[in-house]
Amino acid sequence: MWMICKKEWQQFFSSLTGYIALVVFLLLNGLFLFVFPDTSILDFGYASLGSFFSLAPWILLFLVPTITMRSLADEYKTGTFELLKTFPVTASQIVWGKFFGSLIIVVTALLPTLIYAVSVQQLSVTGGIDTGATAGSYLGLVFLGAVFTAIGICTSSYTNNTVVAFIAAAFLCFALYNGFDAISKLPVFKAGPDYYIEMLGINFHYRSISRGVIDSRDLVYFVGIIFLAMFITQRNLLKR
Repeated sequence: MWMICKKEWQQFFSSLTGYIALVVFLLLNGLFLFVFPDTSILDFGYASLGSFFSLAPWILLFLVPTITMRSLADEYKTGTFELLKTFPVTASQIVWGKFFGSLIIVVTALLPTLIYAVSVQQLSVTGGIDTGATAGSYLGLVFLGAVFTAIGICTSSYTNNTVVAFIAAAFLCFALYNGFDAISKLPVFKAGPDYYIEMLGINFHYRSISRGVIDSRDLVYFVGIIFLAMFITQRNLLKR
């Protein structure tokens, strides 16, 4: 499994596309956080990374599918999947190797953003950032990246076209992240099942963890989606 994980890491950084994707992710976050006046924390008057944690999920919606779109689609397209099946690895090891390889890349993209928290803390005159909420928000971003990664690999297992894999992953991630929130706000669901519909969405649980309180229900939700996506991916590999 770790051989496949290492291969996934090397494949992503074997071309300029991987480096460009990470640079664009960090550049966009930096611009929105410190430069653009509507979202700059320098104009807020208090130490908070709230704007970053509100914006980062939307950028991850495009970054993660960029990372995962080649995971299995390229294996099908180039014929290396047939070679991979001859190795002494199970379908489960292939799937989880791909998952952890892509997730490590996502975490690598998030690590430099810790500089934002240090910078805001140093710029703060009194008090400082809420460390509990900040730690919870970073944990939420990791879980969010893990869920998006699982969805991206799952969609990549259905096609040998990387562009189709990217579009399908981005759409599904968006639908799960924001779709249930939008549906719950429809007038027909008000004062009724709106809260339970909202609970089905990723954003609800991401916001919950971002408060700095680790709820087992949120963890079960994220882990459940990851295992479901990986199970579907494994079934797709077995069919081939």
